[in-house]
Amino acid sequence: MIVNRQHGLAILFRESLPPLLILALWDLVVVILFQIYHQEWMDQPALPISLMGSALAIFLGMRNNAAYARWWEGRTLWGSITNNCRSFGREAASLLGGRPDLARLMAAYPHVLRAALRGDKTGEEVDRLLPSDIREKVFACSNTANALLYEIGLSVQQEVALKNIDGAVHGTVDRILSDIANAQGGLERIRNTPLPVQYSVIPEIATHLFCIILPLSAVQTLGWITPLGSSVIGLLFQMLDRSGRDLQEPFIASVHALPMHTMARTIERDLLQPIGEPAPGIIQSKHGVQP
Repeated sequence: MIVNRQHGLAILFRESLPPLLILALWDLVVVILFQIYHQEWMDQPALPISLMGSALAIFLGMRNNAAYARWWEGRTLWGSITNNCRSFGREAASLLGGRPDLARLMAAYPHVLRAALRGDKTGEEVDRLLPSDIREKVFACSNTANALLYEIGLSVQQEVALKNIDGAVHGTVDRILSDIANAQGGLERIRNTPLPVQYSVIPEIATHLFCIILPLSAVQTLGWITPLGSSVIGLLFQMLDRSGRDLQEPFIASVHALPMHTMARTIERDLLQPIGEPAPGIIQSKHGVQP
């Protein structure tokens, strides 16, 4: 996720440069054909393209709102996981009488979930935090994050039975695990349910078509400065379309995606430090991007 405005502007400029060059080249071809070779068929009325631009702007705005809602819901669910993981670590210590191994298991959970959402392999954090027997059980399942929650729940049950802990205490801890499972289900729903084709594909096609037609209706008015005016307007629509496409997939490896690695590391630190175990350092942003 971009966290530095200056670096963010540089990133957006680099992303916008290729379409800007393509638009400027096409506009230059159109103005040469019209001004030098007098291709009269290019003298198109401006009203249709104006109406198309207005409709496209409304459509892109609706799609971008839907894309941002997905992105923000993902961030909200990750916030719920963060809070509940902290609560679990505290209650494992205060209500279950310690069990630092439970804190380590929960510290591994966000890393497993992050890898599952992104479709990546887990890193050294999981190998360091999970015992080999539990790691084998977890990665033998298709839903690794859910399998790890299952193992944590079994460990809690064993501790309750061993120490004859009151059932109300067990219920309190189990509700935290249920809340984490509910948040995970919400994240999986976002990942497994893409935006409808009407929102994800049609705006991109309509934007490209608009940028192709735009100089044809502008050249008779703007003349030789068509590449300047038409390219800037076309670029604005391209950036609107690009922003929606960036936000509609909040878990992919992108500078615009959620900083899941940073959030997972934060949870790990918050769980390990109270039990006196060495915790990894804070992940710093690199070139204005938080991973």
